[in-house]
Amino acid sequence: MVTNDTENFRQARDFLLGQRTDYDTAKAGFSWPDLSDRFNWAIDWFDAIAAGQDRPALVVFDDQGRQPVTFEDMRRRSNQVAHWLKGHGVGQGDVVLLMLGNQVELWEAMLAVMKIGAIILPATTSLDTADLAERVDRAAVRHVITNADETPKFAPLDIPGLRVSVGASDGWQDYAATAGASDAALPRPATAIDDPLLRYFTSGTTSKPKLVEHNQVSYPVGHLTTMYWIGLRPGDVHLNISSPGWAKHAWSCFFAPWNAEATIAVYNYDRFRADALLGHLEREGISTFCAPPTVWRMLIKAEMGSRPAALRELIGAGEPLNPEVIGQVEKAWGLTIRDGFGQTETSALIGNSPGQLVRPGSMGRPLPGAAVVLVDPLTDQPVEIGEGEICLDCSARPLNLMKGYAGSPSPLEGRFYHTGDLAERDADGYITYIGRTDDVFKASDYKISPFELESVLIEHPAVAEAAIVPCPDPLRLAVPKAYIALAVGYAADEGTALEILRYARHNLSPWQRVRKLEFAELPKTISGKIRRVELRAHAAFRAENGPAPGAAPEWSDSDFPELRS
Repeated sequence: MVTNDTENFRQARDFLLGQRTDYDTAKAGFSWPDLSDRFNWAIDWFDAIAAGQDRPALVVFDDQGRQPVTFEDMRRRSNQVAHWLKGHGVGQGDVVLLMLGNQVELWEAMLAVMKIGAIILPATTSLDTADLAERVDRAAVRHVITNADETPKFAPLDIPGLRVSVGASDGWQDYAATAGASDAALPRPATAIDDPLLRYFTSGTTSKPKLVEHNQVSYPVGHLTTMYWIGLRPGDVHLNISSPGWAKHAWSCFFAPWNAEATIAVYNYDRFRADALLGHLEREGISTFCAPPTVWRMLIKAEMGSRPAALRELIGAGEPLNPEVIGQVEKAWGLTIRDGFGQTETSALIGNSPGQLVRPGSMGRPLPGAAVVLVDPLTDQPVEIGEGEICLDCSARPLNLMKGYAGSPSPLEGRFYHTGDLAERDADGYITYIGRTDDVFKASDYKISPFELESVLIEHPAVAEAAIVPCPDPLRLAVPKAYIALAVGYAADEGTALEILRYARHNLSPWQRVRKLEFAELPKTISGKIRRVELRAHAAFRAENGPAPGAAPEWSDSDFPELRS
């Protein structure tokens, strides 16, 4: 069914498509679509573009085969799942936890829950019972859909409503029964635009995970900015390396591609293999490809070969990309990885958009529709040029910003929404990431950005991953300490430590010098982000109390005569 909302959404979308490589025109001329209070993305947009469309909406592939699903089949199947869920008591406003992998049922269920007017709570399959207990309680989960082999994790939990398993499981409804339901179109639910649609737990890099709540438009419509940043076009085949349960999966494996009427390609792997992925890029005709820095580094270490024939756009996401990585990929494939910035709380806010000059180290410029400002943390006033915290101007409620944190005071009451990330903007509007406000520290009264130092360290062949934290120092207040995860083939010994410290000394300014180094497996959240808070605590404890029994050696520049100064 085509509604006024459908056409208004299409006009806004088509404007961005038409200005795909003209950033200045897109930024100046874009406005969010004028939508009614009853807008439902799954019905007003997805069903409208999917009806009768036999192009693939989704292709899930692995190293053994592939499973394509057309737009029309996805529309029909999601209707069946929605009718079946409604018939079994799932109602508007109910929270439905979806703990599924990269499988077709995830996309069917996401659409179906939206069509009912219920609230989606995505969850990664790596969660254990304790993690799930917290999520069920804090998010007020009423219903669960998961795979049969995950159902034992829920046995001790109080789920008051429906329990659905993909595959037979005792005491659970079988998802296969949805195939017998009606595939008739569903009417719009009675939800209003500001009613909740999605709840996401953040990865909790520094504290207890927050429960982010998005309304009916902040992600579905807000991800027009993400579509623009990626450079998606109708008919594209888009591959994003991301795990279900995290916001980036919704960004690039759900909303942004289908906003563009592109095909979502999903690599469903048990163990990631860079060489296998390179083959799939060619075979699947991938035209736009997004991956986190870890994957890009793995691809570089593999034999990249020539550029896959259909590949047009490369995107880096999750954490800032090191310029060395960008340069190596550009040399191999002749394409530039374009970086960007956003949060679970937002859609893409800043990016290097297609056709624009990419400045090494810069994330790009504010995307069309993104009310980005840099704010001086001391004065809380906007900064036109120079350093400040990345914020959104809330004077006109940003459409692509969350509704708030569920169960917490609203962070949107003031003039600005604060991201907690520091950056610097130049005279041309390009923004360069510095670091989290709680990661940046001072050494000898100089401000240290861990990202800048880490970007240099990972250029050394011995370094697979690096994290910089402050280590207390009686003379300098703090000095940069590096925690290093070594590449295969390198030993965690004095010789390797000297090599890395020497390399850092030659490639960093004197005030940025890495003074201490420890080889370690870096602690991470279940979404793969480094928990620097643990490393800071470890460095501080060791500086005050000395090494714990059996602790790994800590190397200092003062241990080596050639580095003493």
